[in-house]
Parts: sequence; C-alpha cells; structure tokens
Amino acid sequence: MFQYFETNYVWSLAVAAAIEMGGKIGEIEAMCRPLVEVARQGDDAGTQAFLKAWEAGGDNLVALAEEDKAAGRLFSAGDKLNRAAVYFITAERMQAHGYAPRKALYAKFLQTFAEGARLAGEPLQRVEIPYHGTHLAGIYTPAEGVQGPAPCLVIINGLDSTKEMVYRAGLFPQLLAKRGIASVFLDQPGTGEALRLHGMTAVANTEVWASKVVDYLQTRADIDPQRIGLLGVSLGGYYCPRAVAFEPRFALGVVWGANHNWGEMQKRRLAREGERPVPHYWEHVRWVWGAADMDAFMAIAEQVHLDGVMERIKVPFLVTHGEADRQIPLAYAHQSFDQLSASPDRELKIFTPREGGIHHSSLDNTANAGAWIADWVAQRLGGRVGGTCGVPAAA
Repeated sequence: MFQYFETNYVWSLAVAAAIEMGGKIGEIEAMCRPLVEVARQGDDAGTQAFLKAWEAGGDNLVALAEEDKAAGRLFSAGDKLNRAAVYFITAERMQAHGYAPRKALYAKFLQTFAEGARLAGEPLQRVEIPYHGTHLAGIYTPAEGVQGPAPCLVIINGLDSTKEMVYRAGLFPQLLAKRGIASVFLDQPGTGEALRLHGMTAVANTEVWASKVVDYLQTRADIDPQRIGLLGVSLGGYYCPRAVAFEPRFALGVVWGANHNWGEMQKRRLAREGERPVPHYWEHVRWVWGAADMDAFMAIAEQVHLDGVMERIKVPFLVTHGEADRQIPLAYAHQSFDQLSASPDRELKIFTPREGGIHHSSLDNTANAGAWIADWVAQRLGGRVGGTCGVPAAA
C-alpha cells in the first residue's frame, strides 16, 4: 500500500483509498504536504487540520468546475466535481463523531457527488429501499448488453466506508456492468446515509435489513429475482455471510476481506494488536453500533462472529483476503472458508504481491482484485467474462 505518511498507517490508508477512488496524486500531494508533521503525532491529533486541507482542495475543484459549466464544458465539470466529492468524503471520514463541521461537509459531499455523476453522464440511479419507516439509500447501475431481467450484485460497506466510496473504488460498477451484471451499492444500517441522516445503527442480525433489499429488488422488472448476489467489503466480511446464511433468496455471496470474528478482534485492538481503519476509533465504533459506553460496545461486539453461521450457507460463496492485511488476520479468511461446509461451490482467494490487492480489502490495487471478483460473480450469475451475455464462461 502506498504509505504517504511513513509513520501513520491510518492517514496513509485514507490517501490510498482516495487514489483508488480516482484522486490525482498531484492534488493529493498539495493537500497532504502541509500535514506531514502533524501526522507524526498519531492517528487522532490533527484530523481537523486534515479536514481543512482536503476540503480546501475539493473547494478549488468545485470552483474550477463552475468555470467549466459557465463555458459549457459539462463533462469536464463533472470530472472535477467527482474528484472534489472524493476529497470531501475522505476528509469527513477522518473526523471524530460529533465534530460540528463534519455534518455540513457530508451534506456538501452528497450534493457534489450527485452533480458530478450527472454532469459526467454516468448511468447511475439513486434508489431508496423502504426500511423502518424511512429508507436505505443505494446507487444502482444497470447491466450492459442484457435483454430482459439481469443478474444483480448488492455491495455493502464495512465499518467506515460509504456507498459512494465503494462505488468509486476500482471502477467496480463498470467492471460488473460490462460483464452483464447490474449493481446496487448500499448504505446499510451503521454506514453512510443510514447512520448519518437517519440514525440507523448497525445490527448483528444483518438479514433483517438484507431481506428488505431482496424484497425491493424482486419488484424490479430489470432484475432477475433468482440471480441476486451479495458482496461485503471489510466489516462487510461479517455482514454479508450472516445475511446470506439467513436469507436464502441470495444466489451467492462474496467477502472482499474476511472478518470471521470481529468481536474477538476488538479485544485484540484493545491490546494494540492490528492496525485501525480510522482515527478516533473507539468513539467511531460506539457510534456505528449505538453503544453508550465501552462496556455496552464490547457486549455487542461479542455477538459479531461467524462461528455457527458459515455452515448454514448453501449457495456459491467466495472468500477473499489480502496476504499482507494489517487490520484483519489472514487466519480469519481460512476460518470462514473452512466452515463453508454446506456451500456447493466455495472458493478461497488470497491476493498475493504478484497480482496486487494484498492489503486490507485490496486498497493497494482494487482494479486487479475487483476484476477477479467480478469474473467470479459473472461466471456464477450467468454474466460474461467475454463473448455474449448469458453464455457460460470457460473455466
């Protein structure tokens, strides 16, 4: 993984994610250079300075996009706004829960992302899935070259990502669409809009909300109700298997970064084992899970494991992990795979230095890892890896 801040993994992870989402290294260098010294003070110190620098970088792109719009250069404006949105969400994600400017920046991010995608001509649609008296927000991208109902992959976040972040990383929706697979990138409870705008915290029994997603997709004429898969990124490596195990309508499952026993991992993090994904970590996890204090959080975390769950999965399932993941042990991937005893088609893929994608959720190379995953999904949902949609791919 590109480690811009040599002594600070958490800040460097944010930079690597921004690059994978389409950020430009020259713009990132201009924003990060003034932050080098403060980054040496640790994960938490200086995050407000991080916000100020990255928001300023995004604001500059917004101003340039306004000039493009005035001159009728709408595609160029859209491209700049898309990068501005990347910088805004990168800055917002690094802040402590309750830091007042965070809320305003998230609102600006949502507006910028939507306008950028529209001006750039991206074929995405916002979807709102009814849930608990309000909705779960998602980004839908249709399949390409498909006549009639298409297979669909639902992609869910981890602990600290949003649907837009995962949508941007490695051009994954385009990889799927080209293979004849529609996609929905979802802000499930505990993430993105669900958490920030509606106060929906994460739940251990993820099938509760995942079933509502399937209900919605099965009403769409452009989606084949029998070919809906689920993919989870990072902590989604827990959310996804749990949902697939207890919601039999999913046709397959994929984890992009295994997370077999996240509850156990919290005890290890208290002992300073493993890297953390965000600053202000313990405050962040209590916010995500709706825990008033550490005792309440640890009681919830005890439930977040897949022992006794993986054995219930009876559909094709892919477990992937980076060989050099510094956040979640590689052993967790083997645990999840070994317990897939009822799956008729299980596979364990460990990304190695030769192909890239060796760090957490492949943030060092989402393109290669994403293409490998997209091919695996297409081969099992009746998509294509070349040739004509619907023709089974060669093994």
